[in-house]
Amino acid sequence: MPKDVNGHLIPGSVGPLLSVPQHIVRPPYVGLVEPPEYTGDNTYSSEEIAKIRAAGRIASRALDAVGAAVRPGVTTAELDRIGHDVVVSSGAYPSTLGYRGYPKSSCTSVNEVVCHGIPDDTVLEEGDIVNVDITAYLDGFHGDTNRTFRVGEVSEEVDLLVTRTEEALRRGIKAVAIGREVNVIGRTIESYAKRFGYGVVRDFTGHGVGSSFHTGLIIPHYDSAPQFNDVIRAGMVFTIEPMLTLGTHEWDMWADDWTVTTRDKSITAQFEHTMVVTESGVELLTVSGDRPA
Repeated sequence: MPKDVNGHLIPGSVGPLLSVPQHIVRPPYVGLVEPPEYTGDNTYSSEEIAKIRAAGRIASRALDAVGAAVRPGVTTAELDRIGHDVVVSSGAYPSTLGYRGYPKSSCTSVNEVVCHGIPDDTVLEEGDIVNVDITAYLDGFHGDTNRTFRVGEVSEEVDLLVTRTEEALRRGIKAVAIGREVNVIGRTIESYAKRFGYGVVRDFTGHGVGSSFHTGLIIPHYDSAPQFNDVIRAGMVFTIEPMLTLGTHEWDMWADDWTVTTRDKSITAQFEHTMVVTESGVELLTVSGDRPA
């Protein structure tokens, strides 16, 4: 994703697939056009949650390593390689690699890219932001997380967007309670984002995750009521991953059928955690040992 004369991203050159050691177990969708259908109820036993937690911790540690490498001059392909190496060296598989044909081990979404940016030879520049989304698959379970990183010094407007998007995630997490409908999460996020005039992306959502990468459960980030009215229950596992923009929530898709950009090319930020519902709220499952839950 280099930039055109207006400073907007354009597709770059995507390198070859990164290798995964043969002893690492692949998710069942690798090599298939579509993943097998999920037939569970989005709740998991304590033993299964422990496995999601282990996968999530690897994904979080991979993001720690990526974040430490973010700087002007680095390419998104190099960030992808760093995250990939942490995941596979931990004995896990990078879930995005081969998911519905996706060619890389993470998503790297720069500036106006809402989500699903494909790592390539784009060189990050001072003032950019980049969201990196990494999911690890271990012992039959996925842990999915992302963070937005600042590249050097960014403008005050962009800095506040990043800070407030992470706060929107925190508020969405606090809204989770047994017996509520999942749409309360989106209502909470949108009411906060509207205070600052931010766009709230609607068509890309949080989701059920665990034994499947995406289970079909939708977690909206906007006030969708009465739609998306699944009732929150103890033991449910899902992601919350708000995408806020400095402009519109409307989007365009590149010809690669993955990269989503804001229609008005406004800057957008995102943060994500995988979590399990508990009697007292949630436990975040995508935190590394040195990051607070």
